[in-house]
Amino acid sequence: MQDHPESTLLAAFSGGDTRAFEVLVDRHQAACLRHAAFLLGGRAHVEDTVQEVFMKLVVQPPTIDADLPPENQARAFSAWLHTVTRNACMDVLRSESRRVAREERAATPESTSGGQAVVEANDTRAAVERSLGKLPEDQREVLYLRLLAERSYKEIAELTGKKTGTVGWLISAGMRSLTRELGPLLGLQGTERGTAREAQ
Repeated sequence: MQDHPESTLLAAFSGGDTRAFEVLVDRHQAACLRHAAFLLGGRAHVEDTVQEVFMKLVVQPPTIDADLPPENQARAFSAWLHTVTRNACMDVLRSESRRVAREERAATPESTSGGQAVVEANDTRAAVERSLGKLPEDQREVLYLRLLAERSYKEIAELTGKKTGTVGWLISAGMRSLTRELGPLLGLQGTERGTAREAQ
């Protein structure tokens, strides 16, 4: 069974063969863990996130064309897993961001050093997140990774499968939108020009 292509293993698993599922996990789990660790910055819940990915595989497995060569089947299945992994990691990052913001808002100025600065920083971050949510999905993702997850252009390109130049263009377009809405608050005027230069 170790040599069977992904479509055969998925069909066997759908028929109740748990060994087929174990082979799929053995074959692809390490790559998913590396992807999650890269995106989440080595956080302790990387393994839990990947476990959720494979739970989704159990509940809603993809369809892989059995007529494809085995290596193409492996690539198609891997692409599906990595898309699910990336989405799960983004959910974790958003959840952590909200949790940290709640905890910091709960701290009183008297018990927090620089309490007013913390409140202002939280308000700014919340404003950025609200505005990001209004952007097209491709711009929203790269800007989230850039502004909130603090990833480099190269890292964003690797995580999203986009070319570095495309990442730069999406960030530039998204920053222009943010500038129009949040410029006075964030001091973003002129940032899109610097962003475009950085992507080159």
